Amino acid sequence: MATAGARDQLRALADAAASGERMFPVFDQMPRAGRERAASVLILFGALDTFPSAHDAAARAVSRDLDVLLLARASTLRAHPGQVAFPGGRADPGDADAIAAALREAREETGLDTEGVEVLGTLEGVPLSYSEHLVTPVLAWWQRPSPVGVVDEAESSDVFRAPVADLLDRANRGVTVIERDGQQWRGPAFHARGQRGTQLVWGFTALLLDALFDRLGWTEPWDETREFKIGGG
Repeated sequence: MATAGARDQLRALADAAASGERMFPVFDQMPRAGRERAASVLILFGALDTFPSAHDAAARAVSRDLDVLLLARASTLRAHPGQVAFPGGRADPGDADAIAAALREAREETGLDTEGVEVLGTLEGVPLSYSEHLVTPVLAWWQRPSPVGVVDEAESSDVFRAPVADLLDRANRGVTVIERDGQQWRGPAFHARGQRGTQLVWGFTALLLDALFDRLGWTEPWDETREFKIGGG
């Protein structure tokens, strides 16, 4: 499938969300904090022009050059240190809406020229009780790609465009296991090729990607018993 077809699928997904369809039932199990602060993330897909996937995408659901923008948070941050995430963050008083907040944060974190971004729409807000945020995913397409990179090393350690076909490759898929207070949580995980080596995508970002891939029909068979160590391989 060409990347233009992926854009059409993403647009249809955004339209379905606008009509009230649920995208992320996996998050229904999460408890609500009660009064979450507004935040948003930019899920920006585009056509990778430099390092396409090494995965043989022939007869697959996505093109080798389809990519998604990710960043690795600085290891010195208090919240989610070192984790791979979508660009985004908490809404500021001057932000008109969730879209404005996501674009502003992406511009500040990656140097993204947001004039080249086509916003396709917003998806349902996801409550994160442990950080007391209600996160609105903003789905977008990179019409005119611009250079991106680490803007502030105190905030991010890596900014990269991950080929979607690589994320979908079963060789790069697994789960992370977290045990806390006698309970166990298993969640999807991906190995991604960053500018500064292999990055582990897990937690909230991996849950969003996994749900999106399933909803779009892009998911390929993978081993859900394969465990990745957080901070390891």
